[in-house]
Amino acid sequence: MDRALPEPSEDEIAHSARLAEAIRHEIAASGPIPFARFMERCLYAPGLGYYSAGRLKFGKDGDFVTAPELGPLFARCVARALAPALRACGKDAVWFELGGGSGAFARDCLSELQAHGALPRHYWLLEPSADLRERQRERLQAELPAELFARCAWLDRPPQHAWSGVLFANEVLDALPITRFTSHDGEVFEEHVDVDANAAFVRVDRPADALVAGAVRHLQRHLGREFGDGYRSEVLPQLPWWLEAIAGEQARGAVLFVDYGYVRREFYLPERRDGTLLCHYRHRVHDDPLILPGLQDITASIDFTALSEAGIGAGFEPVSYAFQSEFLIASGLDAAFAAAREKAGDEAARYALAQQVKRLTLPGEMGERFQAMLFARDLDIGALFAPQIQVDRSERL
Repeated sequence: MDRALPEPSEDEIAHSARLAEAIRHEIAASGPIPFARFMERCLYAPGLGYYSAGRLKFGKDGDFVTAPELGPLFARCVARALAPALRACGKDAVWFELGGGSGAFARDCLSELQAHGALPRHYWLLEPSADLRERQRERLQAELPAELFARCAWLDRPPQHAWSGVLFANEVLDALPITRFTSHDGEVFEEHVDVDANAAFVRVDRPADALVAGAVRHLQRHLGREFGDGYRSEVLPQLPWWLEAIAGEQARGAVLFVDYGYVRREFYLPERRDGTLLCHYRHRVHDDPLILPGLQDITASIDFTALSEAGIGAGFEPVSYAFQSEFLIASGLDAAFAAAREKAGDEAARYALAQQVKRLTLPGEMGERFQAMLFARDLDIGALFAPQIQVDRSERL
């Protein structure tokens, strides 16, 4: 954990101070706020939150690097894996990407889908950041042929009408505002954020409400044990409702989530006594979410067992749960690499491709820290997803 963080600029300090003051006003008006509310404000407060303001987030000059930013191989494999589902959904099929990052995934995915004769009628992007929407729009307009860019559309909210196609989200779930809980004398408490005498944000615990307490009791029943005194971790009690809001109108198609996390029994190991919460600032990782509001990313790992429960509860059929490395290999990584290597102009480009594969697949990199969970609705999953089913590890859930 790197605590030697770079110093923010004067403008960044002023920006963060404005958000911090807004949060202090909210606390002064209503008392300590749940950590989930604090995280939501830090990440999504209009014009001030980390994902709502204009600061660069992705790539070597940002705070972290996602799989699509490494190069085109990730998007090409995802497109190959889900192209059969798009074809099965017919001529009006849609590709619906949550987030969208820098636009790199959409660019590479659309190009690969065109090569496989599986272009969707529309490519939707749901992006909460106005700044990122404009960056995506500019990039895709500049780097895609006009006929492909014409398929792109930016949504302000999830579709409110029936649609069919593919829903895709890479590193989206880890940025959902999470509930932090702890256990004292067998009772469940929810972590809140307050302000101390020096106007600094501090952590305080309050008795959990029925929703949070019920979610924690569900975890304990599933695990077959209670959490020890002082044990602290995270839970997403709103995950089933969030998934229903996002995908409830999807009449037919596939849903793919890629993110970092664990199955439940690994997420809530007794020795993991302070949860999985992490912050990212200029490629430094630390565990203090109460500093630098609006300037750093705040994330938590995903309980993939909870995601599986939510998907099934929303009416989707589980297809495959696998390490990212297994999913990509099953989805044609070898062929995508070979094709890209053949087109590479020099040895430096070929070396960069090899490094891309290593980052995506090695256990110590993204290969096993990231996992892929694939669902389907009203599709012949055996016919459409045979390679992904072969690497399914759902028995671990």
